[in-house]
Amino acid sequence: MKLHAIRKIALCLAMTSLSLGQAVQAAEPGITDNTIKIGLFSPLSGAGMAYGYDVVNAAKMYYDKINKEGGINGRKIELVVEDTRCNANDLVAAVKKLVEQDHVFLLNGGSCSAAVVAAKEFVERSKVPFIMLNASGDGALYPPSKYIYGAFSISQHAVGGSMVEFAVDHLKAKKIGYINHDDAYGTWNLTAAEFQAKQHPGTSLTVQSISPNINDVTAPMLKVRAANPDVLLLTTYARPAALIIKKAHELGWTKPIVLAVNGTADLKQLVENVGGPAALKNFYIQDVVAGLPDSPKMKWVYDMYKQYYPDLAAKPGYPQSYMPYGIPSAMTVVQALKDAGPQPTREKVLAALEHMKLDTGVMAGPIEFTPTDHAGQKAAIYMKFDGTNKELIPGSFKSDWTYTGK
Repeated sequence: MKLHAIRKIALCLAMTSLSLGQAVQAAEPGITDNTIKIGLFSPLSGAGMAYGYDVVNAAKMYYDKINKEGGINGRKIELVVEDTRCNANDLVAAVKKLVEQDHVFLLNGGSCSAAVVAAKEFVERSKVPFIMLNASGDGALYPPSKYIYGAFSISQHAVGGSMVEFAVDHLKAKKIGYINHDDAYGTWNLTAAEFQAKQHPGTSLTVQSISPNINDVTAPMLKVRAANPDVLLLTTYARPAALIIKKAHELGWTKPIVLAVNGTADLKQLVENVGGPAALKNFYIQDVVAGLPDSPKMKWVYDMYKQYYPDLAAKPGYPQSYMPYGIPSAMTVVQALKDAGPQPTREKVLAALEHMKLDTGVMAGPIEFTPTDHAGQKAAIYMKFDGTNKELIPGSFKSDWTYTGK
């Protein structure tokens, strides 16, 4: 009788434990026995569309691939997609809708840094995991937030440091001209650029900080030219970059110009905006993928795009330049969900992200997170571009800057 009573007690305890486990599981937003709901967002229209439209397409096709392979621990990924138009107000509104109305399990989105940073307070208050899509988002990553991970393309700090390293190592520059934006975005990349320059004694920076909305770049370009640098580095958005490159050509500039990845959304449009290939005779562009679109490393990405979006792939200008950037972000989300186990919670996903190291095969370096650094990608490649052809420069170039809490 005693043995029978003990067995009944044990059975009751097991059932109670199971019920509690199911109750906890049910309390997790966006999780059912069969689905995981993810909020996916980026600029799908407007002036910033090139930064995110095909990036979202890439993430969608990767998530669909995972669903066709059986999902994650038996659950299929359900996407709720929102258009943020590269605008902070629209992004915050989209994030609030996804969390409060759609009750997503986690957020995966953002292609414009200023917009992404605007959502930081709400994300932290809501305690929802936020994995950026392809924004650098340094302002939301430093100091690290428990709930936010990003820079799958590259952090702005890494952009600036990598460009200086490329200028010194490959172009043998000692005097470097540097044009950035006069906002937080520009401060982030300049901080690491200045740090990197100090790693090479005898290297100097001549800096001009301009408004993202500048219409006449004559004055800053004349000041840079007067300093007579060996190379000009541009870490601006696409529109100011085109104005500067065109003005440099008009002023007879023949030294190397290197354009950061954030200014290369549409290279065909860039060629038109600078007045043609003549302005690009000594021109380099930064990128953060593993290779050129026609390289063996990247072939599977572009083949998948053609398979999923045959009508888009047939249009001029598609896939857009940033298309591959959506895959590493989606890969990381999938890996974190797998690592969280068959009963995932937001806390388990966050714990998995905190020690993530993933070689995606898509980016120039691995995606790597630590408890003190939530910016995933630090490496960049460079290509010489003459307006038509790209020539890959061997090797990748990495910034030495690290966050120290200052």
